[in-house]
Amino acid sequence: MQLYRSFLNQLIRNYVIGSLIAVLVVGGVLLITTFEISYIEGMRLLSIIGISFLIMITVEIFVFLRHMRLIRQTLHTSNADLATLEAAYLQVHRMPKQAVYRIYGPHLFGLSVPAILITIWMLNRGLLSIPSFYIWLASLGAVLIASCHAMIEFFLTVAAIRPVVKELRRQALFRFGVDFSLEGHVFTAIRTKFLLSTMLIGTFPLFLFSLAAQIRLEEFDKIISQQYWGWAGVILLIGVTFAYIGALLLTQDVHRPIRQLYRAMNEVKEGRLIQTSNLYSDEFSTLIAGFNMMVRGLQVREERNRKLLDSYFAALAAALDARDPYTAGHSLRVAEYSVLLGELAGLNESEIDLLHKTALLHDIGKIGVRDNVLLKEGRLTEEEFSQVKAHPEQGENILRQIEPADAMAPYLEGVRSHHERYDGKGYPDGLKGCDIPLFGRIIAVADAYDAMTSDRPYRSGMRSIEALNILEEGQGTQWDPDFAGMFVKYMRAQQETA
Repeated sequence: MQLYRSFLNQLIRNYVIGSLIAVLVVGGVLLITTFEISYIEGMRLLSIIGISFLIMITVEIFVFLRHMRLIRQTLHTSNADLATLEAAYLQVHRMPKQAVYRIYGPHLFGLSVPAILITIWMLNRGLLSIPSFYIWLASLGAVLIASCHAMIEFFLTVAAIRPVVKELRRQALFRFGVDFSLEGHVFTAIRTKFLLSTMLIGTFPLFLFSLAAQIRLEEFDKIISQQYWGWAGVILLIGVTFAYIGALLLTQDVHRPIRQLYRAMNEVKEGRLIQTSNLYSDEFSTLIAGFNMMVRGLQVREERNRKLLDSYFAALAAALDARDPYTAGHSLRVAEYSVLLGELAGLNESEIDLLHKTALLHDIGKIGVRDNVLLKEGRLTEEEFSQVKAHPEQGENILRQIEPADAMAPYLEGVRSHHERYDGKGYPDGLKGCDIPLFGRIIAVADAYDAMTSDRPYRSGMRSIEALNILEEGQGTQWDPDFAGMFVKYMRAQQETA
């Protein structure tokens, strides 16, 4: 596949250029300009680098192909399953970090170990006359050069993987309807990237110069060379400390607004549309201002949707009540009484909102009851009453047809259970005591009170005091004793102060 070849060529090109610069240019120039050696010894040292470079390339190609295997197989087939696509997607995201591992692993050791062994062999055979101490200085220099190469390789690989990530996401979305996302998973933390990169940028020249100066001074004066590291150590310590403090401050300055935005996004994800404080004077100020603008837009839309939903519930209740002029407003009054009970019981704002909407729809199942039964003025027959008793289940079934299903789920239990009795003799499920859902127990009290105090064609509504007496007598049998008791106590207190 063309994309894979392009991706592979880009990675190889980045790696070869970085390796040539780090090993041949930096290493070679450092040797030639630092050591006072003969032409023949210089060529022998360059041959050591060349042989070690070939060994390093051989080992690293083996590891590199292992890292690329899944990506190659996935991009070369047109019918990869979803699990394979996802595994390749994650592997692509691991490539920048694996590039660092390859450079510190087979790259560094594949170069250093052969070079050290060949150099020691040449020293023993008299082919080189450099001090053996230089071998360890060269090893430290190799670590420094590998660190610089690893940093460059990491960021080049980050740029190279983007087209492949895009293609794998496209395939998953087109073929399976799944959009891959890391969902907050972090392969390399930005704090780590900034801290290590800036530390390396700040300290690399210091260490490289110190090593080169040590070698150069060794050629001029042994005494000065021996005293050199006492002075150089202090300078290096100051330089490293400064680089670390600077890197830490820069990292914190970048990481702080990112962490703030991440927390704010989690709040929005949980449904809490809160804006975040804008305390910055750089580009992060624009980013946070854009985030807050988005949240304000969501707040406006949320408020509009809430009003539309409230109107929708109220319209359904009004449409139901309109079928029977004698029960007009029944659902609205039951909702008001239910909210009152919810507040007396200490429910939170969210629970009270759900209770209010549930109460508005508690009789929605009566839409399925025929008019000659629902509007009948006389006593219902057993068959007719069984039709009326089916309305809680019918109401639940109606609400289950509304999408999205999870949005209607909180209302189902209250609609189904508002005719259950506390003693277990209610319908449709014969639930008893606290097995009856909370909203069902609350709405049962509100529904009974309004039914008793409302006029019907065949009777006038009871006085409030009579209805309250019946509720009081039915505590613990027909109604939940706590909710019935609260309601009776509150209503009597209101009547006494009226």
